[in-house]
Amino acid sequence: MTDPPLIKNNIWKGVFAVSGIMVTLVVYGVLQEKIMRVPYGENKEFFKYSLFLVFCNRIMTSAVSAGFLVGSKKTLDPVAPIYKYGLISVSNILTTTCQYEALKYVSFPVQTLAKCAKMIPVMVWSTLIMQKRYRGRDYLIAVLVTIGCSVFVLYPAAADISPYNRGRESTVWGVSLMIGYLGFDGFTSTFQDKLFKGYDMEIHNQIFYTTLCSCILSLSGLVLQGHLLLAAEFVSRHNDCLYDIILLSTVATASQFFISYTIRTFGALTFATIMITRQLVSIMLSCLWFAHPLSWEQWIGAAIVFSALYAKSFLRSKPLEPSLPVHEQSERESASLLNGNPK
Repeated sequence: MTDPPLIKNNIWKGVFAVSGIMVTLVVYGVLQEKIMRVPYGENKEFFKYSLFLVFCNRIMTSAVSAGFLVGSKKTLDPVAPIYKYGLISVSNILTTTCQYEALKYVSFPVQTLAKCAKMIPVMVWSTLIMQKRYRGRDYLIAVLVTIGCSVFVLYPAAADISPYNRGRESTVWGVSLMIGYLGFDGFTSTFQDKLFKGYDMEIHNQIFYTTLCSCILSLSGLVLQGHLLLAAEFVSRHNDCLYDIILLSTVATASQFFISYTIRTFGALTFATIMITRQLVSIMLSCLWFAHPLSWEQWIGAAIVFSALYAKSFLRSKPLEPSLPVHEQSERESASLLNGNPK
């Protein structure tokens, strides 16, 4: 018989985990859309420097991961060759840049649903790089999710127009950016997994060096494009934009604590279910907050996607690597999210 105080303690832990993930990542999603799609000031200026957002996010994440390594007295020395951290960093920067840039052409609900289609790129990269094999059920779910995402992206409501484009939202450029996001993100996750398996690597060590490389690369990109001073001038003119960027970086970093805590305490299955629900809540909130109408085709597409994702979550019955300790499996499950890019 289960001890009642233990049940009560687990309930409070669950409330803490769910509320933490939901609040931080829903706020993160709303801020992404606000920064990239809502004009600032009396002159209605749009913030256009997505690489500056990447730079700010990575600075905070690298600082926190460095603080964790120092506080826990773990080594700051690189475990793998620096170029391997750099390869993940380049792919991650391209992933995040595509994500922010896509919001100029597609709404947050479209972007969020499109992200769910990352299953196929991950499966392709895992087959090529890791020689992994998947069951027929996995391919079926991936195909259903992709079909649902395609319906959602290709049949937007006519009234939902991007501030950067006077045509329908499903522009070739917007869809191309999302395809780029899916491809780069699938490579990032797969190569991170390969790095963990090839080296005895603590997760915060990978985060620190990857985000440090990202800081250097994103700063270099801003300087070469001449956008660093322009972005700084923009936020100096619009303090509310500066506050939004600081809050975006803060909730992105804070969400990693809740993600790690949830996976360690309740496992990957519970975490996956919470994340799917968070995506659904984020879409609904964005539709209400930013007045995005949904066509009946989009409702059908969303129903297909979330039904398939929930089915995938509940059908997963065993860990992929049973020989690993539970805490190491948890760390690898959260690796891509802990790399400063909440999904």
